[in-house]
Amino acid sequence: MSGNEQSNTAALVLEDGRVFRGESFGATGRTLGEVVFCTGMTGYQETLTDPSYHRQIVVATAPQIGNTGWNDEDDESDRIWVAGYVVRDPARMPSNWRSRRSLPEALVSQGVVGIAGVDTRTLTRHIRERGAMRAGVFSGPALADEASMVDQVRSGPQMLGADLAGEVSTGATYRVPAVGERRFRVAALDLGIKSNTPRMLAQRGVETHVLPVSASLDDLLGVEPDGVFLSNGPGDPATTDHAVTLTRSVLERRIPLFGICFGNQVLGRALGRGTYKLRYGHRGINIPVIDTATGRVAITAQNHGFALEGEPGERFGTPFGVATVSHYCPNDGCVEGVRALEVPAFGVQYHPEAAAGPHDAAALFDEFLGLMENHDA
Repeated sequence: MSGNEQSNTAALVLEDGRVFRGESFGATGRTLGEVVFCTGMTGYQETLTDPSYHRQIVVATAPQIGNTGWNDEDDESDRIWVAGYVVRDPARMPSNWRSRRSLPEALVSQGVVGIAGVDTRTLTRHIRERGAMRAGVFSGPALADEASMVDQVRSGPQMLGADLAGEVSTGATYRVPAVGERRFRVAALDLGIKSNTPRMLAQRGVETHVLPVSASLDDLLGVEPDGVFLSNGPGDPATTDHAVTLTRSVLERRIPLFGICFGNQVLGRALGRGTYKLRYGHRGINIPVIDTATGRVAITAQNHGFALEGEPGERFGTPFGVATVSHYCPNDGCVEGVRALEVPAFGVQYHPEAAAGPHDAAALFDEFLGLMENHDA
């Protein structure tokens, strides 16, 4: 093998010893993380910049990635958060009027190690059968013999027990003003918030104060919020004791509360529910969810590797009165939402801000506004 061929070679190594060979894509080097697959056909820029993907190597199941390049408008945060990226057929040249650079250029500029030319269909089936696991992408001088690379992967941290929200949360509180006249003020606990969430609240006349995950109850109450929002985020929800305690204090004060994804799990824990790790998680923009009260099906955007314990439609007691499992996924029965019936609080496991993705769940923001209106009445 020539030096040039060697420099362009890459390997995706799984902790069970399976190795997928391909070409270097993005930055060259080594990266470790949990390998997961995302079934979205579009929205790779939003996926890569979603803080919920922190420390994960994302496999794109869509065969061709990078067609629309990289623009300056669709980032969900101020950086790419994925640990690595795995694609089958990268676009040779981006074509979109908003594109400012190619996807590989964006990956290189932010030091994200990836691999292309992988049989992602076989890889996805392998993850479905064996479950999400630790993995590594190796290229350039980081390439080594397979046994050495497997050892490096197995020495990496597991996602179970990983406390990651503090690594992606804002360092200081910031404000996103309402568009037009301000109707409500919301305190949002940043567990890994996506940019489109305060943007969608702003469009509804909500001024959002985004607080660090370490914020105290006094910090939160100092905002004088009409409501509290718990954001999405990465890691194991069993590690969020501070956020859970803060949420219980909010529930005790009957301040309207809405949580999504990781925030839904924090709310569930505050209501007394446990959490567990899914075999390979839900990641994509085409996942069905059923509302147990109405039977209505929504097609949703999701990104979670953990779930709350419970059964569809289950009613259970909490320190704040009765609550219910309000939504579930028909694919596997996974809990997709909880609702407190005696205090103004609810959460869903999916992403109503839907960037990128379907808009079926956008009305949940209006429901949150409804809680705040009724609370003020």
